[in-house]
Amino acid sequence: MARTLITSAIPYINGIKHLGNLIGSQLPADLYARYLRARGQEVLFLCATDEHGTPAELAAAKAGKPVAEYCAEMWEVQARIAEGFRLSFDHFGRSSSPQNHALTQHFAGRLADAGLIEEVTEKQVYSNSDGRFLPDRYIEGTCPNCGYDKARGDQCENCTKQLDPTDLIEPRSAVSGSTDLEIRETKHLYLRQSALRGQLSDWIDSKTDWPILTTSIARKWLNDGDGLQDRGITRDLDWGIPVKRGDQDWPGMEGKVFYVWFDAPIEYIACAKEWTDAAGRPDADWERWWRTDKGADDVRYVQFMGKDNVPFHTLSFPATIIGSGEPWKLVDYIKSFNYLNYDGGQFSTSQGRGVFMDQALEILPPDYWRWWLLSHAPETSDSEFTWEAFQQDVNKDLADVLGNFVSRITKFCRSKFGETVPEGGAYGPQEEALIAELQTRLTAYQAHMDAIEIRKAAAELRAIWVLGNEYLQSAAPWTAFKDDPDRAAAITRLALNLIPVYATLSAPFIPDAAATMLESMNAAPVWPEDMADALGRLPAGHGFTVPDVLFSKITDEAREDWQTRFAGVRT
Repeated sequence: MARTLITSAIPYINGIKHLGNLIGSQLPADLYARYLRARGQEVLFLCATDEHGTPAELAAAKAGKPVAEYCAEMWEVQARIAEGFRLSFDHFGRSSSPQNHALTQHFAGRLADAGLIEEVTEKQVYSNSDGRFLPDRYIEGTCPNCGYDKARGDQCENCTKQLDPTDLIEPRSAVSGSTDLEIRETKHLYLRQSALRGQLSDWIDSKTDWPILTTSIARKWLNDGDGLQDRGITRDLDWGIPVKRGDQDWPGMEGKVFYVWFDAPIEYIACAKEWTDAAGRPDADWERWWRTDKGADDVRYVQFMGKDNVPFHTLSFPATIIGSGEPWKLVDYIKSFNYLNYDGGQFSTSQGRGVFMDQALEILPPDYWRWWLLSHAPETSDSEFTWEAFQQDVNKDLADVLGNFVSRITKFCRSKFGETVPEGGAYGPQEEALIAELQTRLTAYQAHMDAIEIRKAAAELRAIWVLGNEYLQSAAPWTAFKDDPDRAAAITRLALNLIPVYATLSAPFIPDAAATMLESMNAAPVWPEDMADALGRLPAGHGFTVPDVLFSKITDEAREDWQTRFAGVRT
């Protein structure tokens, strides 16, 4: 059996994420995991919260809580919301876990033994007003590369250029806004990424199937300017993983912690080690997913992330793994995404702009959001959420096409034949043509899903739904029933058999509606490898129930209310 390891970018702990974050990593990862499981693959789908660094400290201070308590509470919130969107993680971990502490310190020790860590006395920004050194991401200013006036000291989120705080024009504290900053000396550890440039370059060049977005960003960081730079992996903070060399203290590094971007990706590995089964038992064989000397050589590892995370996952994290000299699994495929914008502007967690995940679930069930976001995934360019487009597509695709098909045929059958699959009649040329077209569409759908071409897969799935409606309209069992009840029975039997097929194919996109369809038809989810066979699984006499309306239409009044409600920023 094929095995696939899937990770999605781990969200920061400081607050609830918006829909742009959801479609940028977790939701498409869930789609792929559900699809592979449905096809019979063994899947390990991992995610976690990213809990270290100043963002957590500041959010906890704002909430008036100890940072450890704040992170524990927010993990619960994020886990609950993930469940609300039906994200099917095998484990949702925490970067503050003991497992990640131990693994991060282990990797640091291995890198130091390999001569890939250097102690550097450097000058860093100190805020007199805040009374602390400022981490890179909590210094803001104007990007010298593109002129964006809210660039952070580690990276410009507008042009994705890697930065140092001293590169910024007119820097200021993101904590207080103070410009009373000065440069002070402090000692830190640097990962000598530049020493691994050749190995990283060869590895990236070998990934000929990666999306252009992924490889273009990776090569830009690898080759622009002076090329791949060494990066600091420690910070002057209280909250984080203490700097140790394996299980040994690191002289001169007392009171420092590892930089969040060093320890956070290691949590992908620790997450598997944290996983326990329903009885609370750890997976003793977790290394078979992560170490090639323990069986992971037959695992395909796929990562999902927004484009702003690509540099660290194509360079820094691989540098950590390669530099360790140990047989850890490197990623095989990185699916990266552009940005989903919001109604003429940008979603922004820091600025509270847009629809956030908890708010979305308050107004509509998860399938509405899942379908729209996935069918508009920003794969090749940025895409935009507007309320008009959301209303139109949900009403058209989910209510008018899929929901209408299920409602029409089940209610018709109940009125003419009762709540059992009718017997009588035989399939003819019309049914043969439909089955052939469905088989062609199924092949295309599977090809797009295998290639993680999400928008194309959604388009094929919708086309499969449309075929059912077109068949009903053309075959018209309600008309045939008047003169030829057996013909009407055959049409109805085929159409009813389409419902569990639609449910199984649709489950990766809209799992709740799929479950409702399967339950109403008393059917199991069996992937329809052969459409002719699949459309005969519900025999004559098989009982079913007419389901409630799968999707209610979004009214103009509701849409206008939501537009007004979410026009401002989240407070």
